[in-house]
Amino acid sequence: MSNVRVLVGTRKGAFILTSDEKREQWDVSGPHFGGWEIYHLKGSAVNPNRIYVSQSSGWFGQLLQRSDDGGQTWEPVSNDFAYQGNPGTHQWYDGTQHPWEFNRVWHLEPSPTDPETIYAGVEDAALFRSGDGGQSWQELPGLRSVKGNLWQPGAGGMCLHTIILDPNNPNRIFVAISAAGAFRTDDGGETWQSINRGLKSDFELPDPDADVGHCVHNIAMHPSQPDVLFMQKHWDVMRTDNAGEEWQEVSGNLPTDFGFPIAVHAHEPETIYVVPIKSDSEHYPPEGKLRVYRSRTGGNEWEALTNGLPQSNCYVNILRDAMAVDTLDSCGIYFGTTDGHVYASFDSGDTWSPIISNLPRVMSVEVQVVP
Repeated sequence: MSNVRVLVGTRKGAFILTSDEKREQWDVSGPHFGGWEIYHLKGSAVNPNRIYVSQSSGWFGQLLQRSDDGGQTWEPVSNDFAYQGNPGTHQWYDGTQHPWEFNRVWHLEPSPTDPETIYAGVEDAALFRSGDGGQSWQELPGLRSVKGNLWQPGAGGMCLHTIILDPNNPNRIFVAISAAGAFRTDDGGETWQSINRGLKSDFELPDPDADVGHCVHNIAMHPSQPDVLFMQKHWDVMRTDNAGEEWQEVSGNLPTDFGFPIAVHAHEPETIYVVPIKSDSEHYPPEGKLRVYRSRTGGNEWEALTNGLPQSNCYVNILRDAMAVDTLDSCGIYFGTTDGHVYASFDSGDTWSPIISNLPRVMSVEVQVVP
């Protein structure tokens, strides 16, 4: 029988929730690193007991830790993220140029095939790779050569927050940056191209069709369709069927197309999930009703999923890395809220219930199925 492990990063520590495949009772371990902001935890698909965590503190800065026993014990790994060469400058909020400065690690993405290889997306936006389990890091600087001088921070900083490794092509990687856009490499990170054609940012850019400068919030892929990507943008839910060469809007009948996370069902590659938020200035659900929206047609046609979710006086947010799916036959969907609830559905979203409540602000949610 498999076990399910939900990795929850919060503003005041990390929590690990464990259950058997029935997912009826949950054991809670934590807080690990109490008092630290946990931007992301992610486990290796090759070695599920290897878990990486990015923690940050206004007092102590950025640290990375690794566990090789499923989170029972931890050891620090390298935190040396040095930009290669002279990184130059990028745009600042007011349009002036600002020097490239490392602040924190936003996202960790272990290789699906090699337990020692892991990628890190950082702020100021860059992609780093480690081939020794996090003991050393090397930047893939070709990414910054794609008009990096024109990249500009979003409200949360200029962060590389999404890393997607193509399961069928180890040389293909997709990343997303706030607020620069989406990018792809087809040669393992040596060279990159912007993949923002079809994105429009009417209220954000002087040229709403610019090839860089779009505020992408998240991207999701189903491994059976690696050329099909779904995007939650600052405004608009988007889809591409050709690995980002062209995007089309699929917001359809959503009450608002602003939001942060997006996820794909583990066994239904055309079933996707988003959580609409009222606007870019009002980060809470429309009408105070927490609703996940599901499309079974790859977008455009959406249905509200409300059973078990608060439908009055709910003014929470769901951050970009705070939604995940498991791979059990009855696929589980999980998301965490800024008021410390982690909700789960084990029937594709038809019904929901909290599996833990009263945590600090949830910043990330990942899930593992452990043999």
